[in-house]
Amino acid sequence: MPRPANRWPKGTRAAVSVTFDNLGEAAEQELGLPSPTGDHYSVTTALPLVLSELADADVVATFFVEGVNAETYPDALRAIVDAGHECAYHAWRHEDWSRLSDSEQHANLARGVAAMEAVGVRPAGFRPPGGQIGDATLQMLREEGFRHCSPAGEGVGVEQTVLLPFSWRNVDVYHVLPQFAALRAHIDGSGDPGGVETVAQTMVAAIDDSIEQGAHTTLVLHTWLIEAERDAVRRILRHVQSAARRGDVWAARCDQVADWVREHAHAFSEHATLDETSWLNPA
Repeated sequence: MPRPANRWPKGTRAAVSVTFDNLGEAAEQELGLPSPTGDHYSVTTALPLVLSELADADVVATFFVEGVNAETYPDALRAIVDAGHECAYHAWRHEDWSRLSDSEQHANLARGVAAMEAVGVRPAGFRPPGGQIGDATLQMLREEGFRHCSPAGEGVGVEQTVLLPFSWRNVDVYHVLPQFAALRAHIDGSGDPGGVETVAQTMVAAIDDSIEQGAHTTLVLHTWLIEAERDAVRRILRHVQSAARRGDVWAARCDQVADWVREHAHAFSEHATLDETSWLNPA
């Protein structure tokens, strides 16, 4: 049954949040890959391209960045915020959140918040690398002042923080990287990558579905992939732009959506459903 279509701002039928994950060499270093520090392609080349595409489409986004970037690329974090976007937290160095103990999660969050605040960026949101949170994660987020969390799953929930989950099908790397073959086989029955065209088709369809259902949709792109998928990203952003201009979609950062949901909690009585499937071992 379609959800109510009158619970989003200004009578829009749906809310869409465009998000970008990863920055710098953090994820590569966490995987033990050789990567010089301080001059990473995703910052020097990719980020300006992403910001340009967002500006051209007049769409705001949420960037989930690893906390270590506050030390290595403070100007990049400030550039994201200065352009009107949200800079949120994606663990300290892209650690697989599901493999951290409670004490390690707590230390990771505290370290990241302190580093980002030191450069004038206060993260309001958190996305766990790997998509899964621990039993105590939401409590820790509340204690650290986070207003939203974006794990794998579906729906919208108001708990200790606002939950704005993402679907694996709405993640660009799910459709293009060989590392996601097992997850694709588990979810869609085939491990074959669909490629960049499938990224565009899937996300455009997700936007349209959110309008039909009166729902919130989170789209997950990766900054470092922008040159490979620039046409697809441009198509997605133009679709968001067009739907927003028609009044069908509220295109908003995750923090904006979270604040709205919290303020209108009576209209969001359902619970978010979290996906406990690990992309590393989905069986």
